[in-house]
Amino acid sequence: MVSGETRKTGRTEVVAVAVPAAVMLVIGLWGVNRGAMWRDEGVTFQVARRTVPQIWRLLQGVDAVHGLYYFLMHAVLAVRPGEIALRLPSVVAAAATAGLVAALGVRLGRPRVGLWAGLLYAVNPLVGHYAQEGRSYALVAAGAAGATLLLVRAVEGRPGPAGRPWWLYGGAVAVTGLLHELAVLVLCAHAVTLALLRVPRAVWRQWGQAAGAVVVVLLPLVLVSRGQSAQVGWLSAPDWESGERLVRSFAAGPRGVVFWGCLVLMAVGCLAGRAAAFAAPLMMVPPGLLMLLSQVRPLYHDRYVLYALAGAPLLIAAGADRLARIAGRRLPSPAVTVAGVLAVTLVFLHVLPLHRHYRTPAHRPDNLASVSALAAREVRPGDPVLFLPSLGRRAALAYPKGFRGVRDLALQAPGDRSGTLYGREVGPGELRRRLAAVNRLWVVAEPYTLGTRWYPHDLTERAKLVTVGEWFVPRWQSVRDGVTLRLYVRRPATGSPAFLEPPRRPAPR
Repeated sequence: MVSGETRKTGRTEVVAVAVPAAVMLVIGLWGVNRGAMWRDEGVTFQVARRTVPQIWRLLQGVDAVHGLYYFLMHAVLAVRPGEIALRLPSVVAAAATAGLVAALGVRLGRPRVGLWAGLLYAVNPLVGHYAQEGRSYALVAAGAAGATLLLVRAVEGRPGPAGRPWWLYGGAVAVTGLLHELAVLVLCAHAVTLALLRVPRAVWRQWGQAAGAVVVVLLPLVLVSRGQSAQVGWLSAPDWESGERLVRSFAAGPRGVVFWGCLVLMAVGCLAGRAAAFAAPLMMVPPGLLMLLSQVRPLYHDRYVLYALAGAPLLIAAGADRLARIAGRRLPSPAVTVAGVLAVTLVFLHVLPLHRHYRTPAHRPDNLASVSALAAREVRPGDPVLFLPSLGRRAALAYPKGFRGVRDLALQAPGDRSGTLYGREVGPGELRRRLAAVNRLWVVAEPYTLGTRWYPHDLTERAKLVTVGEWFVPRWQSVRDGVTLRLYVRRPATGSPAFLEPPRRPAPR
């Protein structure tokens, strides 16, 4: 028979988990429809709407690391394609992660530790940023938090079929790694946790079997993605500034008294026994290892270790609980809990300007909707267009309305039929033949292509630069969100100088 005290404790634990999840859901849905996708979201949107065979063909050449996520989003966008549907899985995943962080705090400490930790996770601006992004990082964070909770259960040896908790744990890590292979570093964090707990050999053996199965599952993905490593060739080796930026983003507030208060509570939380043994390695080991490996082969970006952030609020909450027990022994427990919730509320008000900024299109590197709207106003159906380089086609793929009816001079086969992200382009000779037949030409150019020393290795991209410069002169241009839309006309035989003037107003669409 279940006692009233047990039922009350159970209800308290449920509330401690449910409230952060609900708060995160509200924060995630706030402003989720920004009215614009940025480049990475545009890739998700256009790839996920391809057929399953087309997605599979694409993964043989690029983006294998995102393959499982693309298949998941294919199912989601098949119901209703749009920006809200694109971001909704990330919002739900962030809410689930807040609940899982709270559940870890409840299990490793007490209900108020879980409540504070889950709320701290929910109000973190970096969490809110990726909760509203149509990429896999929020889902990876949920998978890593869930795997950590399953590790707690497995180590505690909950009743059930022999070995079942460990295989559930291994399955969670494997799925998380398939969403993004760098999440496999969570295994290293968990190994440090087991070492700190000084678990018996039997636990090490069971964990090793589960970890070995994860490696076997992920090995094909690692081998394929290794051949696609040029996609992250733009990354540079992280430095001390990268580490400082990550620490500030992991704290509840990146500056001022909130930041320093979080650091102090983290330090105190490191003395919190079992809670610290799980939280500290989760927060420190994956980013530290990736930064170290990236000194040899750059692979580090803060979004790749977003899942490690879950350890920070756990440490902060554990530290706050430890101080509260020392300072508030005469205060009733509910009053201490409420005081902690009020403190988190003040933290949220402190970082509210960051949340608002993160919900504006200007926060992302580019605004594909804005580029498409500019093209819709200036380019007429039937006009020839050249994308420089080919990835500039992403605005047309994400928002095709602005480029409806234009002639894409360099395109040989679109991405869905060629197994590429942005389409296969013609060779230099065919491109020059096509350019020879036009007198007016629109160029959609990335900021690093015009008026710079950019020298592309691809022969077609090089032919675009050289041929347009030799055969055409600019007449008009507009810059929107870093992308230049420029109108060129055939160079006069007399070699008269270039001049800029407004183009003819296009006919209404």
